[in-house]
This record gives sequence, structure tokens and C-alpha cells, in this order.
Amino acid sequence: MEVPRTVRIDSGKKTEFVCVVGNDLCVNLNRNAPSKSKFFSVKCSPDVKFSINPPPTVTSHPSTIPLNGNSTLLFTMTRASEQENDNKLSVWYYDEKKEILGKAVLHLTAIEISLDVDADRDGEVEKNNPNKGSWKWGPDGHGAILLVNCDCERSYWKKPDHMQKSNAVTRVSDLKDMSLMVLRTKGPAELPEGYKLTMHISQSDAEGVRVFRSKTPPVVISDSFGSLFYNDFVKDYPLVLSSKDLSQEVMYLGGESELKFYVEGLKFPDVDFDGFIRINLSVLEPICKGVPETPIFTDQVVFRVAPWIMTPNTLDPTDVFICSTSDNYQFVKGITKLAEKSGCTLNVCHEYQNRGDRWIQDELEFGYIDSPHQSFPVVLDSPRDGKLVDFPYDELLGPDFGYVTRVPERKDVSSLDSFGNLEVSPPVTVNGTNYPLGRILIGVAFPTATKGRNMTKVVQQFLWAQKVQEPIALFSDWLYVGHVDEFMSFVPAPDRKGFRLLLASPDTGYKLFRDLQSNGHGKATLFDGVKDEKPLTVDEILEDDGLHSQNRYVQSCIDWNRDVLKRELGLEDEDIIDLPILFKLVVEKGKEDEFRAVAFYPDMVNMVVLGKNLGIPKPYGPKVNGRCALEAEMCSLLEGLGLNCTFIDDFASYHKRLGEVHCGSNVRRKPFEMKWWNLQM
Repeated sequence: MEVPRTVRIDSGKKTEFVCVVGNDLCVNLNRNAPSKSKFFSVKCSPDVKFSINPPPTVTSHPSTIPLNGNSTLLFTMTRASEQENDNKLSVWYYDEKKEILGKAVLHLTAIEISLDVDADRDGEVEKNNPNKGSWKWGPDGHGAILLVNCDCERSYWKKPDHMQKSNAVTRVSDLKDMSLMVLRTKGPAELPEGYKLTMHISQSDAEGVRVFRSKTPPVVISDSFGSLFYNDFVKDYPLVLSSKDLSQEVMYLGGESELKFYVEGLKFPDVDFDGFIRINLSVLEPICKGVPETPIFTDQVVFRVAPWIMTPNTLDPTDVFICSTSDNYQFVKGITKLAEKSGCTLNVCHEYQNRGDRWIQDELEFGYIDSPHQSFPVVLDSPRDGKLVDFPYDELLGPDFGYVTRVPERKDVSSLDSFGNLEVSPPVTVNGTNYPLGRILIGVAFPTATKGRNMTKVVQQFLWAQKVQEPIALFSDWLYVGHVDEFMSFVPAPDRKGFRLLLASPDTGYKLFRDLQSNGHGKATLFDGVKDEKPLTVDEILEDDGLHSQNRYVQSCIDWNRDVLKRELGLEDEDIIDLPILFKLVVEKGKEDEFRAVAFYPDMVNMVVLGKNLGIPKPYGPKVNGRCALEAEMCSLLEGLGLNCTFIDDFASYHKRLGEVHCGSNVRRKPFEMKWWNLQM
């Protein structure tokens, strides 16, 4: 319940006072009453409404009311003033004989004032929404939304707009990335002398936001080619609030007017920032010269910064990114055809840009940010920083394409900090809890490991802080490279949950090879025709007890993750497809007592998913009747879901370098139709 603000009156004096229409004010009638006062009466202008507490009883003199120690006067203004001091309220005091002892007079100037935002999330800034000062999740929720202005309106000397140190709007077109906030006022042409409006913010909130004021409306100009562009005069948008300016007076325009402000988000939710920003607008009252003004009214609005959101394989692809190197022509050729078939734009990072670094999946992760007024993709740059280190910043950052990164506290990043180790599930429901944007998946060391590798702390904290895709930690340190995409993937499906989880399965691989052997194909060879690779028969694989022992260990690691995924994603065995993939253990360089797994032949689960079209590493498995048995099995498992399998030769250019198709590609996808603010949190 809102408590009325206390107003002081002085007997024998005339006091000028500014009040806000609709706000209740309280006067303690006894505090400054003349000595020997026993009764009082109240007179006021028609636009002043008042009540007495406690309510007076009927007396012989209805115009006078007994004065008690707790007598209070509650009053409010019903409409804005047209001139200064055009309303009046007076309190008359009387002695026992009802003789006048004195009177206190308030000359009132009423104003309407509201600091407004898009609290109902419809893209429009409505007037004085009652929920503007709070924030609630869900389809019936409320509260304004703020984007981190992490794109760059410039095409040269690039830096994300929110990192510009000029404290100015870099382009007027940049305003669309900010949230509109409107100060609406109605009242006389000027406020009484000494009164003023001040916008202010706390120091902690100021670290995450800047506020600019509209000085003049943007001018739209048509050039000779008929295109439109905004008049680029940043002086028309002066800075109001920042980490260095926590408070600033804002002009009172008089009459019925609106003053527009543009609110710019500066940082994403993180371990030290819950994402909420509070901005205040106060009316200040003068006391006397040399004494600070006193706030007599404060309006507050609340924003929440939009989270960074990942996109799963089940969302439609728009762009495919790969690297071109001196030795991956066949790979580029295969991905090019697949992208064309899928209606995707292919973006090739050429060797002068990638400098021989082909692992574009590991360098970055595509996501997006969204609000009712604006949405754009945002690339998360990994801490790995190989020779592709400049690609996300130099080539992707631009107008309506944002950039964010997290810098590790220490320089000793591991392979688990590459973003082949960062995936996201499709939407799921787990024990009645909905995750309509899916759940983030990261790979870490086994919980009991003392020397294991983990994804760096600052990245994990960033992912957890986004809240809308609650992360799941999987065990991936058993792999030499250590990425979750080496043993799992998701593909769309027309039934059940709308997807299938694909898991690498040595057991399924051995079953396939045993079936081949029992059907008389034991002499069929793997790696047939692969340059510099010794062919192996099915019989030789099945006779290798050491290899079989290694794969039992690998299967146990995958089974541990399988159980976690079933529990955390609410899956059943029918939602999972096991793929026939074998692994082998190798010794990590410099650590001769530590063995970790790599794929024995091209790791078919490490695929690129473009709608219903799958780009799968060509396994070079044993041929039966002229067809690769591994390819045939993959088609049998997946084509029944309406998926199309394309096998891409990545053996020499990727597999031999401990990666596959997914590692060497990246996909930008359409955002979810589901709005993150509608989540039930």
C-alpha cells in the first residue's frame, strides 16, 4: 500500500507547493497549530479533494471540527493546473469559543507527470502503466525490456556501440537498438521558482546503462536515389545518465508535452548483474538557499536486459559458415551443394582471413537477443582465440549484428573452451517444467576428477546468468579434444518431442560389424581407397581385443551422459538413436599416463544439420554389394524421419586433424517464435 506523503503547513504563513495529480498528501493538523487550538476547518478550490481522519462527528457547528492529537488531513489534486498557484487549500484554527486563532494557506500548483516505458511489451510506450515499476515473467507478465547495444553502426574503426567512449549516439539509426522512454508532463508553462525535475540512477545500475535525451526529432532525408537515411547529428541526443553522471536535471517543457529518452543497455546479465535496471524521475522542492532540494515525488521504471539466446538444430538455418584452406576443396564442395540444397547462404572465410585455422565451430557460437521493438543476431566469441581470433569481430560485427565475449581470468584456456563444446537442446519438458527455448549443454570434467579440464569459469557464469536456457553439464573430458559434439547431436523429427537425440555408440558399431561378419562379410575393408590409411577388415577389427576394451570404456562414458541427458531433458529411450561409431584411446602429448578417446573412423554424429538435410562425415566403412555399410545404416536410422543424408568427405582435411564436418562449419539460424519474456520462471 502506498503511504501518502507528509506535507508541512505553518499557521500564519502562505506556502507555495507543487503536487502531482492523483497523489495523496497528508497534513498533520496538530503539529503546527496555534497554541490553545481546539477546532479547525478546511476550505479549498474545486480541484482539491480532501478528507479528515479520524472522520468528524456531527457537531453544533458543522464548519468546525474538533482538533485531536492525531487529526490529519488527506488531500489530492484532480487535474493539472493551467497557471502557477491557481489552487488553494486553507486550514483555519479556532479556540474553545471558536474564535479564529490563525490560518495556514497552501497555494497549490498541480502537474501531471509520468516516466513511461513499454511495460506491457507491445512495442508502444503507454501512459503511466501501473506495472512500469516492476517486472514479471510469463505471458501475463509485465516490465520493459532493454537490449545490450552490442552491434556496430560503423563499417570502419569498428567497436560495439555500447563500448564507444564518446558518450554519444554514433548514428541516429542506432536509436532503434535502444529502448524508448518518455517523460510525459502536463501543467502550467513554468514550475514555481526553485522546483525542478531530476532523472537519477544508482551507481550499481549505472554500470549497465546509458540514457540519451532527444533534443530534436530525427529528420528523414531522401537522397537522389530515393533511399532514406537519418540525419546524423549526435548533438541532438545529449547524454543524460551514465556511470559518471548518476543524476541530471531534465527540462520541464510546460503545457501538455512529451520528452523522449533512449535507454541503451551496456552489459548482459552475469554473475555480478541480475539484468535489472531502475531509472527514477523526481520532482525536487526548494527549501532555502544553500540547502539541497528535497524530493517530493519519484516515479520509477524497471527494465530487464534481454538475455543472449542460443538456437538448436531444430530451428531453420539461414547462413552456413565454413573456412577454405589449401587442402579442403572436397569439403567445401560438399558443403556448398548442401547449403544450396537447403536454401542457405554460404559464407566462406578464405585462407587470408583464417590463416589456416579451419575450426570455425570452435571459434564462435551464434545466438540472438530479442525485445518487442528490435531483435538481431549476436555472436559469442570463444576464449580459444586461434588464428580465427579476429573473424567474429572483423567480419561479423556490424549493423544489426552484435558481438559479445568473455575473457578468462587466466590465460591457460583448454580445448574445452572451444565452442564445439557448447550446444543447446531443442525445447523440452522435464517433470512438468517447460524449457521452451531448450537447455544449454556444456562439457566438463567428471565430477570426481582432480586434474580434469573444464570450460573456463567466466563463460560458464555467463551462460548460467542468461537464465532462459538453464545449462546442463556433461562429461566430455574423456575425449582427446573434449567436445560434446563428438558424441551427440540433435535432428528434427516429425513425431514425439519433435526431435531425436543422436548418440555415438561403440556397442551399436560392434553389433553392426558382428552382423557383417556373420553374414559372410568379414573380409570387407574399412578405409578402402583412402590415401595413406591402412585398410582394415571387419574381421581384424573384431579380433582386436585392445580396441574392444577401449570402446567398452568409451561406451561407459557415453552411457553416463546418456543417463544425464535422459534425466535433464526428460527423454526416453525411444527419443534416442544410437549411431555405429567406434573410438580409440590415444596418449595426450606430455601426459603419457593419460589416455583419451578419438574417433576410430569419421565420427558420423559430428554432422551439420540444415533443416531436413544432414551433412555427415563420410565414414569409409566396409562395403557390401558396393555400398558402405555404415552409410547404409545411417540412412536406415535417419531417413525414416524424413531426413536426407549427404556424406561429405572430410577424412584428410578434418578427421585426421581430430575434427569432422560439424567442427569445420557453423550455422546461423532463425530465432525462436517463442518470446523469452513469456517464460514461466
